[in-house]
Amino acid sequence: MMPAARESLLDAAYRALARRPWPAVRMVDVAAAAGVSRQTLYNEFGSKDGLARALVRREADACLAGVDRALTAPADTAERLTATAEWIAAAARENALVRALLTGCWSERLPAPALAAAPSTAAVPAQRRADGPLPSPGDFVALVRDRAVAVLTGPGDGPGHDDGKAESGELARCCELVVRVALSCVAAPPGEGGIAELVRHVLPRQPG
Repeated sequence: MMPAARESLLDAAYRALARRPWPAVRMVDVAAAAGVSRQTLYNEFGSKDGLARALVRREADACLAGVDRALTAPADTAERLTATAEWIAAAARENALVRALLTGCWSERLPAPALAAAPSTAAVPAQRRADGPLPSPGDFVALVRDRAVAVLTGPGDGPGHDDGKAESGELARCCELVVRVALSCVAAPPGEGGIAELVRHVLPRQPG
């Protein structure tokens, strides 16, 4: 199956989930909405659980892609970390699957595939990846923190540079706090000043 057809099936599953709880979503309806046979759907995902894992994996990847865009924007460190926190909070507000991934709170209306890898005999490479382990909330925090540190430090300080290590450690701490600020804003939206004001309190004060 072409990647575009797989995406169409995932789009159909996502739309179905917006209308009804996952236990009520039928594979035959997802296939019909995507314009393919039910057998084609099973060939691609293996089972309804396989479809759920692929859908959750796609939403996780999309969230992380948005983080990457925020971190690589042409702006200073504070602006990029603020944009990252705002993206995470917005993605969680708008997407129930992202919110569940970030908080670990899966409602009964959502698919809730096990985070551990599932036994996979899939012939489709994308499905074999989806059948692998899914990120826990802690994994998400670590993924974003490590990506932020890698982008913001750039090439340079290697092993043996104590000042670089200290700065990298401080940056890692700040990046993790920024991610956790974003997650807290999912549960309790910030007041006046928004996320940007909260992030400013997390970042080290600049001399001047």
